[in-house]
Amino acid sequence: MNIFTALKLFSNSLETRRKIINDPVYGFITIRHGFILELIDHPWFQRLRRIAQLGLSHLVYPGALHNRFQHAIGAMHLMQNAVDELRLKDQDISTEEEISLLSAVLLHDIGHGPFSHALEYSIANEMHHEHISSLMMQRLNEEFNGKLTMAIDIFNNRYHKKYFHQLVSSQLDMDRLDYLARDSFFSGVVEGQVGSERILKMLDVKDEQLVIEEKGIYSIEKFIVARRFMYWQVYLHKTVLSAEFMLVNALKRAKYLANQKVDLFCSPALRYFLYNNITADDFTRDPNALEQYAHLDDFDIAGALKVWQNHDDKVLSMLSAKIMKRELFKIELQKSEIDQSFIQSHIQRLMDKYQFTQEEAEYFVIHTRVDNRAYNSQNDAIRILMKDGSVRDAAEVSDHLNLAALNNVVEKFFVAYMR
Repeated sequence: MNIFTALKLFSNSLETRRKIINDPVYGFITIRHGFILELIDHPWFQRLRRIAQLGLSHLVYPGALHNRFQHAIGAMHLMQNAVDELRLKDQDISTEEEISLLSAVLLHDIGHGPFSHALEYSIANEMHHEHISSLMMQRLNEEFNGKLTMAIDIFNNRYHKKYFHQLVSSQLDMDRLDYLARDSFFSGVVEGQVGSERILKMLDVKDEQLVIEEKGIYSIEKFIVARRFMYWQVYLHKTVLSAEFMLVNALKRAKYLANQKVDLFCSPALRYFLYNNITADDFTRDPNALEQYAHLDDFDIAGALKVWQNHDDKVLSMLSAKIMKRELFKIELQKSEIDQSFIQSHIQRLMDKYQFTQEEAEYFVIHTRVDNRAYNSQNDAIRILMKDGSVRDAAEVSDHLNLAALNNVVEKFFVAYMR
């Protein structure tokens, strides 16, 4: 047997590989395609095992320790079920398109940084995870000799079958269906449970747009309401907000000290971003930036915080210690803007108590706003296929709940401060 024959046999064996994963949410998940297994085995994807799905939410919900690896696998599983269902309804989806859809949703979060969005708001400069995901997919496409080209087109909404992108990214995509079910399961917040199986059974395509059959409207209502509950009870829970903004401020302080040439304990990957002002453009110009990012995960941040508790800088040490010990800032939410005099009174209190400067005290008083819109029909409506063949917005069809009311943005202002 010559080397070319051996390589061909090896390639064929990869295409016929199968793997079963036992998932706590869906049970057994079958991975049907060898290329999908190659993606899962890649170190960049394996990194997602070390990226928490819900950031610091486990400080409120102790069970919420699942990771983005699990979520990506779950979203891929739902995509496979969606493809199977659409084929039963005479949608022509080739094997190549199927693998590309699975690849696109599998890699949709590959560019996520440590602890949810903390990195984006602290030591990074305009470095959003969606942009990084796109760049990482392009680099992987080079490594896999163009096998991800179609997946990237789907991900970026350039593929001619527009409903493919809707399956990956829309108000009723496989990403949202999985994270609601998974985050509800691990947090124990039962209000977030959704009937994803029934929703997938109701999927169809009309005029190249994803639609839900009319008899699935009640499942859609429950899905939208569940999303609203999960945002206010988990994702934007006030104690979670306190913890995550404390982490953001700790990283901001570390970045400030790094700019002052203060020596900080950190891993090589974290050091790269702390001691260099990396922008989104640097990822395009410098291949090393993406490599360094791919080595950065929750472990880098957690390990640094443990050591920073004993740093000479009192701002960094106090913030780090309070996160590690779960001594979180008191937080107050309200519908109107926070009075500036109230904010300054807390800043002054901390200046007097700890001999902080104004600048130092501001790290311990956090004030901003958060908002949530459960459903947005203006840019991306969930379409309901009526029995007469017409297609209508879910908010118009619903007769059980006023989904139109959930179309409004709910905005809350908060202040969090050290006690």
